[in-house]
Amino acid sequence: MIEPTTTPATTPGTTAATAPVARQLVEVVNLSIGFDGLPPVVDGVSLRVAPGECLAIVGESGSGKSLTARALLGLLPGGATATTERFLIGGREAGGLSEAGWRRIRGAEIGLVSQDALLALDPLRRVGREVAEPLEVHGIPGQARTSRAAIRRKVQELLAAVAVPEPDERARQYPHQLSGGLRQRALIASALAAGPGLIVADEPTTALDVTVQARILGLLGELKDAGLAIILISHDLAVVGRLADRIAVMYQGHIVEEGPAAAVLGDPQHAYTRSLLAAAGSLPEPDAPSEPVPSEPVPSEPVPSEPVISVQGVGQDFRRDAGSKRTAVNDVSFDVFAGESLGIVGESGSGKTTLARLLMGFDRPTRGLIRLDGLAWSEVSERRRRGHRGAIQFVSQDPMSSFDPRFSVRRIVGQALALDRTTGPWTGARARAAVAVLLEQVGLMPELADRRPRELSGGQRQRVALARALAANPRILVCDEPVSALDVQTQARILDLLADIRDRLGLTIIFISHDLGVISRLCERVLVMKDGRVVESGPTRQVFQTPVHPFTRELVAAVPRVTR
Repeated sequence: MIEPTTTPATTPGTTAATAPVARQLVEVVNLSIGFDGLPPVVDGVSLRVAPGECLAIVGESGSGKSLTARALLGLLPGGATATTERFLIGGREAGGLSEAGWRRIRGAEIGLVSQDALLALDPLRRVGREVAEPLEVHGIPGQARTSRAAIRRKVQELLAAVAVPEPDERARQYPHQLSGGLRQRALIASALAAGPGLIVADEPTTALDVTVQARILGLLGELKDAGLAIILISHDLAVVGRLADRIAVMYQGHIVEEGPAAAVLGDPQHAYTRSLLAAAGSLPEPDAPSEPVPSEPVPSEPVPSEPVISVQGVGQDFRRDAGSKRTAVNDVSFDVFAGESLGIVGESGSGKTTLARLLMGFDRPTRGLIRLDGLAWSEVSERRRRGHRGAIQFVSQDPMSSFDPRFSVRRIVGQALALDRTTGPWTGARARAAVAVLLEQVGLMPELADRRPRELSGGQRQRVALARALAANPRILVCDEPVSALDVQTQARILDLLADIRDRLGLTIIFISHDLGVISRLCERVLVMKDGRVVESGPTRQVFQTPVHPFTRELVAAVPRVTR
């Protein structure tokens, strides 16, 4: 619950306080959020947004962006206390609302698209039911009576509107049967279902490839033009620049700069804003990428005659609910050599994540063969694979789903140390010191070791997942969107870290991403996938500068760029 304070809302110079109240759909003045008597983690934040306007809140992970967004829906975590001088929704005071009052507002007046799609969707409920819930609670906008048939039709319309292919079939599936991008689109459909006036979108395009991202941004832009208000939380300044009318930059719980998007991106006044833009600008343009530059000279070594991973004619089929077959991966072949970084790009649902699971040995391919250091990896039993698991590690797109929520960060990372059998047992003080070093390597304070996953931001959880993977001292790292949830500065640091580890230790990296700039920065070679097939491959510079396949050209053209 957000408690109103008694201080009058007349703070000099506060944009939200001086704006005309009648125009604002949401107005917040001097919002502060703290935990258990500790100093505020969000301090003195003032926001306003009008119908047909998009306000973007940008900043690094842990700056308070998502916490501020959740306060607007009365969804603060346990132990959090919030105060505000003024909190208006549709001109009505929302400070001190009961939970019953918030339930009437959520979905009908304010919709939420959260960052963690897998957590936001009920794993035991079909996607169609998830999208239908706001319609069942609040009704179909513009219709006096709501029937089950009408709700089913509306659900399919909503899924189709957010570019979900085969919406009728997808509505019958469970969240784990969808790719990360499809889950994110289902969340957007659910948020739009009851026709709210405001959408709070927390990293809504994080898991989306650039072509679908462009369609989602186009859809949000059309809704904004039709009068929908949007508060967009994002670390992607190119996305922000495409949709936002105004930008608020958050740093350590404060808004340090706010203004029209063109002014903030074109002439930033605060040093932190300038650093965000500098980090975004350091990612190579996809139409003119630079080859990855090692941080240190790599010793000259003979080129290995055998690949560390060899994929030979691999395919993977799944049975649909109706009994028909869906081919997720189709006749894919490639080799990866020691110390090499291979990028894999493609639309959501193109087969990238399915291929990653096959490489890890989580699933067995329907046909074809995968070899790991000459071992028939895809054919042997899990018992035989177990001794090789430390050599190949996985960083998933949804780190929260791979953590035991009861475990501390220290235990999550510490368990992985046992997979490195070259240095003896990891126990006591030695293990604690090793965990601290691993956390520092991925840009986390060692003090976070005692926290649970739910006490971390999305970006912090992603870095814990990377620390856990590195704990096993692997030779091969399979990364599925490992930096998608990170702000641009942390993203750049993690990519530099991966490049440094690759160059010093000869680590082999298979890197799946929808971000062509990220692939350009890290990977020497790239595979482009569409509909389960590899449609183009080659050196990253060549593929992105002079794409041959029409789909690759579409990907390159759809990449958003920061306009200053």
